[in-house]
Amino acid sequence: MAAVRLRRSGARAVSTLAILGAVLFSAPAVAFAAPTPDVVVPAEQDASGPIGSSDEQFVIAVRLAGLWEIPAGEMAAEKGESQRVKEVGADIREQHIELDELTRNAAEKLNIQLPNEPNQDQQNWLAEMEAAEGAEFDEIFVARLRAAHGKIFPVVSTIRASTRNDVVRALAQQTNAFVLTHITLLESTDLVNYAGLPAAPNAQADPVTGANAMLAAAQARGATGGFDTTAIWLVLVVAVVAGAFGAVRIIRSR
Repeated sequence: MAAVRLRRSGARAVSTLAILGAVLFSAPAVAFAAPTPDVVVPAEQDASGPIGSSDEQFVIAVRLAGLWEIPAGEMAAEKGESQRVKEVGADIREQHIELDELTRNAAEKLNIQLPNEPNQDQQNWLAEMEAAEGAEFDEIFVARLRAAHGKIFPVVSTIRASTRNDVVRALAQQTNAFVLTHITLLESTDLVNYAGLPAAPNAQADPVTGANAMLAAAQARGATGGFDTTAIWLVLVVAVVAGAFGAVRIIRSR
């Protein structure tokens, strides 16, 4: 009888936790209707959705990429030593012209001011390519563009997964396809120094550590204007799931 009561008690505990989890998943839409701190206030509340600061930075970054990779591709098509580098340069140039048009159209819809010249680092890379000749140029061209595409690739994926704006989401989807294509093109030259690429992040994160990190991020936001409610709710959901599994283990052990 005691065992039966324990099982029933445990079952009720798990049921309660499950209900609480369901409430937690649905509560933010009702209890936290105000925009989170990373949304521009007043946000652009048109049909495409609100525009976060990360959305705006992403659109600007894609524009900047085109401002230096278009002339870089043109240089490769004209002065590349190997035929493959010439072909890759021409393809990247043409595709970035297309992507730049998509970016400018998106920026116009979202009222985002775009730069009209590359940043200082990008200007330095172009100057480096202009000064190089022959095989040295080929190596610099591939190294610079492969590194740049590798850095923006995870950013594009993050924006695609998290943005609340339809226009930005569509641009991220399109940019993702272009970036992956360019990485493949650059690697087809056989000039990529894979040993010099940044190490991949740890793919096996501890759930508890991840929850603590999310809470720390929420607290950090609180110091600059409020908690990130999404992060807080994720932490709470993690706690609920952990509690449910703990209850199941206790019941089974008895």
